[in-house]
Amino acid sequence: MAKPFFLDRRPHRGISYDEYMKRFQEKVEHTDPDTLDEQARQLWEYTKLNLQRSQRVWKTYRPSPELKDVVQQLSRPQLWMVLTEDWCGDSAQLLPIIAKIASLSDNITLKILYRDENPDIMDQYLTNGKRGVPKLVAFSQTGEELFTWGPRPREAQRIFNEGVAAGLPKTEIYPKLQLWYSKDRGKTTEAELIELLRQHASSH
Repeated sequence: MAKPFFLDRRPHRGISYDEYMKRFQEKVEHTDPDTLDEQARQLWEYTKLNLQRSQRVWKTYRPSPELKDVVQQLSRPQLWMVLTEDWCGDSAQLLPIIAKIASLSDNITLKILYRDENPDIMDQYLTNGKRGVPKLVAFSQTGEELFTWGPRPREAQRIFNEGVAAGLPKTEIYPKLQLWYSKDRGKTTEAELIELLRQHASSH
């Protein structure tokens, strides 16, 4: 049964990846860091860095022939809702991959919702009790939930969990994650999404 927020068509009113990136760029370019307090300036620096990362991943990620084949086998439309925020380092590495995969099929419509503007939706997709993003939720046309994925690939999540368990500050955990992402080049994310797509190639 479709969830109330789906019946209200809130995912459908999300923005496209192109619109997301346009807003992302405008936010970075039109913000004067000298007018920000220390915390806001730090967040702006993260956002600026993430814009560069997102653009690089979009340019360098090449979907594999296996992925293209699986995506082409989708026989029914799916709506992919991604909850995210532009300051999120994981999102900078993963959202471009999700968007490029979605662009391979007319049967996939990608819509992006900002996490902090949709807390009631986000709270239905928590990870270990946290509002981890990016969170991908795939729906059929009728609102059946096909699969969820995120906020990061399993191996990256293991690195994060081990860092937290060891009491490391996030300032030490995130560089380890970024190093893993740069070495992985999207392969693990792709493999996990191939697995999910295979399970739901003909879902309606």
